[in-house]
Amino acid sequence: MTRFTLPLVAALGGLIGAGAVWSYERFASPGGADQARIERVVHDYVLAHPEIIPQAMQGLQERQSGELVAANREAIVTPFGSAWAGNPQGDVTLVEYFDYNCGYCRASLPMIADLLKRDGKLRIVYRDLPILSEASRTAARASLAAAQQGKFLAFHDALYAGGPVSDASITAAAVKAGVGLGAVDSGTIDAEIAKNMTVAAKLGMNGTPSWVVGNRVLSGALPIEELEKAIAAARGA
Repeated sequence: MTRFTLPLVAALGGLIGAGAVWSYERFASPGGADQARIERVVHDYVLAHPEIIPQAMQGLQERQSGELVAANREAIVTPFGSAWAGNPQGDVTLVEYFDYNCGYCRASLPMIADLLKRDGKLRIVYRDLPILSEASRTAARASLAAAQQGKFLAFHDALYAGGPVSDASITAAAVKAGVGLGAVDSGTIDAEIAKNMTVAAKLGMNGTPSWVVGNRVLSGALPIEELEKAIAAARGA
């Protein structure tokens, strides 16, 4: 079988069941059943049930992204300084990759606040992902400096409350939060931004906000119910 067919068959096997399609290991092994017969089983079943293709591919994509999350978990869930909120001993960590110039990230602020109020066992980790403009990168550097100084949330709230992101609003937020920007460890901060960019690319993130919870990667300004469902699934796992 082709390199595409094998993972697809494996994904279909999970949906069809052992009675219709054998296990992926059997498909892949040299001593397995005749390839033409296997392909005929899959072909006939897919023709009869074409609706399973999107389900199978979604399942395959989720499994692959879960493996990538697991391989990079420490870089994802370990906060930079004080860039976190909620229960420090929380049983589930929700990670938000955000950009200060992202309107959808701004719109998600009340939802995040509600999540923290409704779930006392949740920890949220914030990861700067400045992808929209140079001003986003300037804001991220200031944000991470605030995190180094234990003042991330104060700066985070002040910058969002200060209107459009600019040098002036960044400076004003830093003053309000008591963050010193004069002697910033730029090497450590730039390394953190580069790490976030690298991990986000590995996880297939192409915009903000993006979220990681458990082994799942989610995208966009999601309704609170969808994130709560993902949190509950991670908690159950």
